[in-house]
Amino acid sequence: MSESRSTANATGYGPIKTLAVRINESTRAQLDIIAQLNDRTVTDEIRMALEAWIEKTKADPATLQRAEAIREEIEREAATKREAIAAIFNEAKPTTRSQSTAKR
Repeated sequence: MSESRSTANATGYGPIKTLAVRINESTRAQLDIIAQLNDRTVTDEIRMALEAWIEKTKADPATLQRAEAIREEIEREAATKREAIAAIFNEAKPTTRSQSTAKR
């Protein structure tokens, strides 16, 4: 699979990215027939199948649990990084107290 630059999309979904997928000849032949039977392009069939798979995955309770675990992990990592940045820049700045002491 590969992605390339975004192109404009007339369907209102925002930018479209190209995705190349390698499939065997038999699967491609079946896909061609299904597209023909449904009077759609192969691209439309693939897009519809992917959208359906994404919706199914989003509704799966196990996926939802995993997503929440990942979200919590991201939040922990972000908090650690925020603390590190605060430590770097709070230590780098002289405090008001030490500035006033230095002036005396």
